[in-house]
Amino acid sequence: MKLPFRLNGGTVPYGTYAAIAVAAFAAAFAAAFAVESAASSAFGGGKQSAFDALNRSRPLAALGSEQQCARYSGLPARWRDDPQAGMVHLHGGEFVFGSKLGYEDERPAGDGKTRVAGFWIDQTDVTNAQFAAFVKATGYISDAERQGGAVVFHTPTREEMNARDLAWWSWVKGAAWNHPRGPGSTLDGRMNQPVTLVTQADAFAYAHWLGRDLPTEAEWEYAGKAGRDGADLDTAPRDAHGKPSANYWQGVFPVLDTAEDGHAGLSPVGCYAANDFRLYDMIGNAWQWTRDVYAGPHQSHTNGDTSAVAPLGHRHDTPMVIKGGSFLCSRDYCVRYRAASREQQEADLPASHIGFRTVLRDAS
Repeated sequence: MKLPFRLNGGTVPYGTYAAIAVAAFAAAFAAAFAVESAASSAFGGGKQSAFDALNRSRPLAALGSEQQCARYSGLPARWRDDPQAGMVHLHGGEFVFGSKLGYEDERPAGDGKTRVAGFWIDQTDVTNAQFAAFVKATGYISDAERQGGAVVFHTPTREEMNARDLAWWSWVKGAAWNHPRGPGSTLDGRMNQPVTLVTQADAFAYAHWLGRDLPTEAEWEYAGKAGRDGADLDTAPRDAHGKPSANYWQGVFPVLDTAEDGHAGLSPVGCYAANDFRLYDMIGNAWQWTRDVYAGPHQSHTNGDTSAVAPLGHRHDTPMVIKGGSFLCSRDYCVRYRAASREQQEADLPASHIGFRTVLRDAS
């Protein structure tokens, strides 16, 4: 199969690119494992967990399996009655911000040691059900609805791949958070999935409705790493039986997703085990907005620049940091199913692989 992809201004066969990517990351991660010990659990090794006593007796989400996520309504217990409904509390602490094993823009500054203050954070991505409740209560109109469309992923045909670059992305008129495939599509059966096709402004609007905020990049990564610091944070997540423990791409991107993880495309929230801070889907499923501008060393959009298919008027907004990877991240393209991973996304560009979660910071 010879599928052309652009890399650093040139064109290479897809198979060649995939082989280079796999070899490079395999070598880096193998070297890391040779010199680093396995990660310490946040609940073991003498380390105190940031998941603290404020979570005792709280109605945490009963998720973590296919059966549980399928039954979940998308609305956490005591929704709208409890200011921290659906959230867990993490006390402040120090962690290594970034990774020496991934892309250039992930490298730690100095020793990487960074301290964050305590905060509450959503256990799951904000769901379609939660965002729908916000829209019903406020009459909010999303940016995609105002712009008349959004960037949507689809599995391209061979003909599409040969016809244009980034053939898996399309600007779809009428696509929005409540019409994820465009006009005529609905959220039927998807209320427990992450809300996507929302811009950073949409995410801020929802968060502010609840008196919350979007996480900083450091807060997000602190929560995503969950007290761990070993080399296995930079490998594709798999459980003790070797099965993928997050929703990311297995197979040949973008033409074949084998769905070894149980899902092709978005999954409901909470289908996989939580991390050691009781947070679900910090890796994979949908990228998550942060409040931070993308700064420091820049890495190209290796997941395929969504702005390339957007209308000209929406290509130049400020690039913001998104975290966590998505169902599109694979071992041969993207490789961002990791807590330290980061990507840039134009603040005003809604896309079908990006959602968010909110935080509520402790009073200083």
